[in-house]
Amino acid sequence: MEANGNSMGFLMRGALIEYGSDFMGPIPNVVIFQFNPETLTRTVQIPSHPASATARETTQAGEPSIERITLKASFSAADEFGENKALARLFGVGTRLAALEKMVYPSNDLLAAIGAALGGAAGALGGGGGGAPRQPIPREKYPRILFIWGVYRVLPVIIESMSITEQQYDFLLNPVQAEVSITLAVNANDRCSDDEVAKGAMLYTNMAKDAQAMANLANTADQIVELIPF
Repeated sequence: MEANGNSMGFLMRGALIEYGSDFMGPIPNVVIFQFNPETLTRTVQIPSHPASATARETTQAGEPSIERITLKASFSAADEFGENKALARLFGVGTRLAALEKMVYPSNDLLAAIGAALGGAAGALGGGGGGAPRQPIPREKYPRILFIWGVYRVLPVIIESMSITEQQYDFLLNPVQAEVSITLAVNANDRCSDDEVAKGAMLYTNMAKDAQAMANLANTADQIVELIPF
């Protein structure tokens, strides 16, 4: 499965990183692809342009385009078994699957319950009044995730779908081989967003894309002259 072009002795791996959540506090939840997917499908959904009789309005931009990325990640505990690693013996590839699944659901219920219990205990010790709480219950937030694919693509994403196929098991029925199909939507944060990490990642990736487009323009300058008939 390592047939991803490792001729230089170094292979950068793709990864999904959950940050700024309540799962592990300041520690990010990181899933590095054990084997880089051999293919990656990118689909750009372009919203309908405004329909009008005037060309000026039909060329105006409306809603932003949405980029979706589809990939298939494979995981196997075979190498860890060969190195006699304890986690693989205990859980197979279950730890990696669990980390991926945490990126799909809102904040951790167990940690939220512990936090509520501690808050209630602190209120009781502090002699707080018995009235109803004045602070509204905050809405649950989905994890904030970065998709890293190479040096020039660091994208804030939302996991839209995930399909896990467990293929082999150990004697405890832990999965030891699995394949995960994932669909990501690039989360182009608006200017009002408070997610500075996502904004920075999007800015960096767009700058890298602009630089590559300019490099292509320089590469095709001679051909452009030949295409223009006047």
